[in-house]
Amino acid sequence: MEVTVLMIDDHPPIIEGYKSILAFNPYGYSINTTSAFSCEAAHKIITTTTTTFDVVFLDITLPPYEEKNIYSGEDLVALVRKHLPNTKIVILTSHSESLVLHGIIKDHYPDGLIVKSDVLSNDFLTAFDTIIKGEFFYSATVKALKFDSVISTKLIDTYNRQIIILLSKGMKTKTIQEELHLSKSAIDKRKVVIKDYLGIEKGNDEDILREARKHGLI
Repeated sequence: MEVTVLMIDDHPPIIEGYKSILAFNPYGYSINTTSAFSCEAAHKIITTTTTTFDVVFLDITLPPYEEKNIYSGEDLVALVRKHLPNTKIVILTSHSESLVLHGIIKDHYPDGLIVKSDVLSNDFLTAFDTIIKGEFFYSATVKALKFDSVISTKLIDTYNRQIIILLSKGMKTKTIQEELHLSKSAIDKRKVVIKDYLGIEKGNDEDILREARKHGLI
């Protein structure tokens, strides 16, 4: 069976590793792979291709394509669904934070979600076979999430989740503004909303992080 795959990752050696693993699959798949290493390259392929891709493997962290307001792999998901509606979407990420993984599932509902540190070669092949057969595949860290968390479902806004993650990395408001392309007032207003969701009446960034950790979000 011939399978066409689009792989989007900003590290060429990683893509080559995936290709090598799939080339020696035991399921009889003949893999035809197209690669993209940035949001701009992926945008061009997705919007102009005449190829019918069976599956796209999509990393979250990618060089942005600011001209088209595409700043991450997550921004490419809607593009894939618009131009390649029959393509299965597998999101790969180095992030293992509950907040990030909840957000990916809630916002994008991908056919597969894989935390890179979860999978070895055999796991990757199993994931590929499972998804090609029309089933969903979540790696171990994703399966371990508690999806009944009230906090995780209330933090509905992608920007709010990103703000918490960036705060956890030690970033200050000015840097977060540049990273998310939002004004200081927009960031401040979102912090107020985040505090409300987390049950913080008054507090600073450290209080946000403390409550986020308490709820297992980061």
